[in-house]
Amino acid sequence: MLGILMYLAWSRLMHKAGRNTATAIIENAKKEAEMLLKESDLATRDQILREKISLEKEIATARKELLEIEQRLNHKDETLSVRTQQLEKREQQLQYMKEQLDTNKNRLRKRTSELEEAIQSQIQLLQKISGFTKEQAREMLLQKMEEEVEGDASRLTEKIMSAARAEANRKARDILALAIQRCAVDHISDTVVSTIDLPHDDMKGRIIGREGRNIRTFEKATGVDVIIDDTPGIAVVSGFDPIRREIARRAMEKLIIDGRIHPSRIEDVVEATKKEMEDVIMETGKQFAYELNIHNLHMREIQLVGKLNFQSAMGQNLLQHTSEIVHLSSLLAGELGLDITLAKRCAFLHDIGRAVDHNYEGSHAAVGADIAQKCQEPAEVVNAIAAHHEELPARSLYAILLQIAHKIVLERPGSRKEHWERYLKRLERLENVALSFAGIQKAYAIQAGREIRCIVHADKVDDAKAVKLCRNIAKKIGQESSFPGEIKVVIVRETRITEYAK
Repeated sequence: MLGILMYLAWSRLMHKAGRNTATAIIENAKKEAEMLLKESDLATRDQILREKISLEKEIATARKELLEIEQRLNHKDETLSVRTQQLEKREQQLQYMKEQLDTNKNRLRKRTSELEEAIQSQIQLLQKISGFTKEQAREMLLQKMEEEVEGDASRLTEKIMSAARAEANRKARDILALAIQRCAVDHISDTVVSTIDLPHDDMKGRIIGREGRNIRTFEKATGVDVIIDDTPGIAVVSGFDPIRREIARRAMEKLIIDGRIHPSRIEDVVEATKKEMEDVIMETGKQFAYELNIHNLHMREIQLVGKLNFQSAMGQNLLQHTSEIVHLSSLLAGELGLDITLAKRCAFLHDIGRAVDHNYEGSHAAVGADIAQKCQEPAEVVNAIAAHHEELPARSLYAILLQIAHKIVLERPGSRKEHWERYLKRLERLENVALSFAGIQKAYAIQAGREIRCIVHADKVDDAKAVKLCRNIAKKIGQESSFPGEIKVVIVRETRITEYAK
């Protein structure tokens, strides 16, 4: 019981102490809340004060800027007022000048009308006195002036051209004579057939074979025709492809020496000869380049040059033709002070387009230029090859030099074969070109078409017109003619005076 009373008494004491503690905590919390409220109120007032000061500064700055803008606008307004006054004054001046110009214009129009009337009256008076109309007088004056100017121009042109022609002929004669004199080569002519000597006539039967199988196999393997006739001791291989013809000739000679002639043996020998021919072509190209001292060539170029040894054009072997042009080009380049090595290279490669097969389209000059460009040849070499037949314009002295050498080689006696009918047609065409001009009485093509002499009507063509006529004929022949070389045009004007003594 005592314990219970003590527990209750202790509980009351603890409850009272708790209430006192809670009361103290609440009072402390209220004091702290009041302090925080006061501090917050002070901070808020300080923030408002700072923002107010900042806003007042911004307002002051804006007012200052507005004041400056207002001042500038006022200044501009004053300036515009001044400009407006100036423009008004300028407009008044322009209006006054316009009035003055209108007045002067009216005066000039009136004066012009008076002058035109005076001129017309003078023209009518002159026409009445002279008996010619205005158009007739103008035509007569222009014709007289044209004749005088044409005569002076013809005489001056003839004087200049004569001096230039004499100097050019002298220099060209010296250079070409020296170059041609130093260039001496041999010439050969290939045909489309090759002859093979047979040891005896019995070999013809062995070549033909049983029922002709040997000769059929040979023709199929080589692509040429074999002709076995009654001519004793020979067999003939015929074909337009010179490489195939040479392969057939070599293979036939090997079969004749070996003696074993049957289809399988023929095929083996022909195949071996084809490979041998490739080596021969490469060796020929290398040897030719070595002899002419031309280096750093592409293997494709060497092969094509080697093929030229077995080809011909217009009866001339192309490799010999190339050799001749190389020698002549080097001599001409030396006389003119050009790069001899580059000139020889242009001439060495100028006909490689002839050695390609039918898969390439275009002229041999264009094909050769394309191959040279693919082989990374210099631009001068590519252009010289493309222009050596004047299909394209020459862009360097080396291209012009190659054209000159090519024409010299083609036009030398015996260089190429020309049919008699084509020769006569060329002469007839030259004469017709000359006769197409008014004033030409007769025209004669002489010196194998290298000169044309024209006889003019002496009463229709005077000396001055003869000079101009000669130049026009030469110009037209140069435009219409396609064959190489130079053609001399001569005008003959003859005046005959006859009197009879009685």
